[in-house]
Amino acid sequence: MENISIHDPPPQPGGSSLGRAAAAAAASTAAAAAAPQPQQLPPQMFTTAAQLLDLTDKKLLVCLRDGRKLNGVLRSWDQFANLVLQSTVERIYATTSDPSDPQPKGIYAEQTHGIFLVRGENVLLLGEIDLDKDDDPPPGFEKAEFAAVEKLAKERRAAEKTKEKKKIQKLATLGFEGENLGEIIL
Repeated sequence: MENISIHDPPPQPGGSSLGRAAAAAAASTAAAAAAPQPQQLPPQMFTTAAQLLDLTDKKLLVCLRDGRKLNGVLRSWDQFANLVLQSTVERIYATTSDPSDPQPKGIYAEQTHGIFLVRGENVLLLGEIDLDKDDDPPPGFEKAEFAAVEKLAKERRAAEKTKEKKKIQKLATLGFEGENLGEIIL
């Protein structure tokens, strides 16, 4: 019994099975030599959760969709890019406005969370942290109490939200519709 594949040339009429097998082997060898071998893709080409394999057991900065920034060691992940971070620290940033100082001063604070599970759809950005620079404060920022920085950050978000609402209302008076502002007609 012959093993014939779709890449083998069609059998010649009147030829023996031994002749056909030899011709098929020669043709497949020639086709294999002529066909380029598939190349391996470099690891940066993967856009799936499999790319997280290189980041396992490394310290990462994870920026979430709600604006939080987490530093932690990636211990586990799954096909949905759900992450398990160990030794997780949440870092928040704010600026203070002192009337006597024309340049606003940046402050930051950290809160320890320990083991943290992050749902993959909430990850906006992630990257490896340089361990040599990890202990240094961010340039232009000084460390402060968590409660004070959190209060300033919340005030800033509330101010931005009211500014955005005013902008949307002004655009609506000019005839522009923002996101989710259209009337529902039943």
